Amino acid sequence: MVISHCTGPVRNGRQAIPFELAQTLMPFWVIKRLIHLVKLRAMVLPPSKPAASGVLPRTLPASPPATQPGTEPDPARARLIRAGLRLFAHQGFTATSTRELAQAAGVNVAAISYYFGDKAGLYRAVFFEPLGEIADDITAFSNPQLSLEDALRGFFAGFIEPLALGEDGQLCVKLRMREMIEPTGLWDQEVNEGLRPMHVAMLAVLCRHLGLAGPDNDLHRLVICLTALGVHLHLGRDVTDAVAPQLNQAADAPARWADCLLQQGLAMVDHAQRRRAAAAPPAAQPKA
Repeated sequence: MVISHCTGPVRNGRQAIPFELAQTLMPFWVIKRLIHLVKLRAMVLPPSKPAASGVLPRTLPASPPATQPGTEPDPARARLIRAGLRLFAHQGFTATSTRELAQAAGVNVAAISYYFGDKAGLYRAVFFEPLGEIADDITAFSNPQLSLEDALRGFFAGFIEPLALGEDGQLCVKLRMREMIEPTGLWDQEVNEGLRPMHVAMLAVLCRHLGLAGPDNDLHRLVICLTALGVHLHLGRDVTDAVAPQLNQAADAPARWADCLLQQGLAMVDHAQRRRAAAAPPAAQPKA
């Protein structure tokens, strides 16, 4: 495949690429933050309808919190989130109308303004709310008191949890693929405020356990490889279901995957540590 031949329309200074190419070239971290709600089967999306503009303001108005302290979740708001997730993932932001969203959620169009301000506010809520707080993901593995095994277990936990969440996981993956291909600005925010801090936090964990003063390129590669173990559970889900469907059908599938990721991760870190020890200059021998 010649990448330069696979061109698409330019939006906001960025060239949109075909979905199939994006799936092939998707960087390692495309799932990580997703990755509270991820399940991947049908990755090929229908083309979006043309629209006058596919770019949201760089900073969207924040939607009201999902719930107030001490209150139950609002069912109408929850239905809008669910309807938005489905429609935005399949059609994209610009091709989805407020009328469609309201109809799918079984609410009046005015409910979108009431809960989210406008369609852009709903899109932001759909994009970020189901995934939880990134700080919680980082806390699960970055505590200095954790052993390497517990830190890796916490790191991989974010990849395991989505396996049991069904259709919402598929939709979250598709939504982020849409955002990469038809950017509105939220993906850049996700990278800078979510994925990058997680990568940096894992670098710190490995520096601590490997006795390094700071990260080098080999350590960056190690974090990327560790992340790839979890990413493939979702990015390659359709392939896994085709070649070994029993792996994801078993009731204890998440626990088995968790153990597998942990053992492979420990082996990778151990191998990296051995390589560094072998490459270190020999200690000076004391003079007789």
